[in-house]
Amino acid sequence: TDGRAGIEAQALGLAEALSFRRPVSILRKRIAVLSPWKNLPRQLWNDPFTRLDPEGDLLAPPFPDIWIGCGRISVPFSLAVKARNPSTFVVQLQNPRAPLSAFDLVIAPAHDMIAGANVVSIIGSTAHAHTPRPVNAAGSRQVAALIGGPNKAFSFTGREGAAIGDMLRALASDGVGVKVTTSRRTPPEVAAALEDHLDGAAEIFWRADRDSADANPYPEMLNAAGAVITTEDSVNMAVEAASTGVMTHIYRLPRKPFSSARKFDVFHESLIVRGNARYFDGDIEWRATEPLNETQRAADELLKRFGA
Repeated sequence: TDGRAGIEAQALGLAEALSFRRPVSILRKRIAVLSPWKNLPRQLWNDPFTRLDPEGDLLAPPFPDIWIGCGRISVPFSLAVKARNPSTFVVQLQNPRAPLSAFDLVIAPAHDMIAGANVVSIIGSTAHAHTPRPVNAAGSRQVAALIGGPNKAFSFTGREGAAIGDMLRALASDGVGVKVTTSRRTPPEVAAALEDHLDGAAEIFWRADRDSADANPYPEMLNAAGAVITTEDSVNMAVEAASTGVMTHIYRLPRKPFSSARKFDVFHESLIVRGNARYFDGDIEWRATEPLNETQRAADELLKRFGA
């Protein structure tokens, strides 16, 4: 991958899921591409290996038994590895926007609406596996609030940060334990407004733009939560929240003009229909749900096809 947290989590999560079924050795590669190639269509790259920026990881034989790529930048290298070493089983996550037959397996979210003999559709995305939840977690009065950031579909300003902060402070005043973590995509002004309007009411408030990454409480927050709140800009966060077995509450954001949020809407509706999620209106629904486990399902399908 290109090392972005949300992209890497999908590839690494699938690799970790394989390790639950077979002994595997996982090697993580964070690649970078030189300018101007990183901004040009892959069809103009010729040999992608010559476009690698030495500031990132380099790629060289021996190639692995299983290659998992995720993100636009990974696609030319997935294709090149398959061409160089046909015995490598090449898996591409998300819609590669390339001929599907060039990969051994494509694992794509159902909301991408692609199909083929070598395509496995899943709800949302693959994700990190977390440590087993405490037995009493589903009955806890703890809320984990996962804060994302703006993207092509949604705006996310200090106004939204303030509104979320006010709603979380109201929960805390009712005796709910509120724990908050922002992401690397959260603008500093959003994080600051959120923290200011919480006014010290959160038991944990971790800021990606300020606090040590080693101290990120994200996994522990999810494992201990009796309910989760996520902003609607991130599929990954909602998938990881839905995997906990407690209700996920989706905080809606303003939509950018002339942009489409249809894929997000389709994805969120699939979680709602399944009983894993609802939209957040300030109230919390404390109940257990059937955990979403699409990552393990994808890993099982991968192993079946790899074995064949």
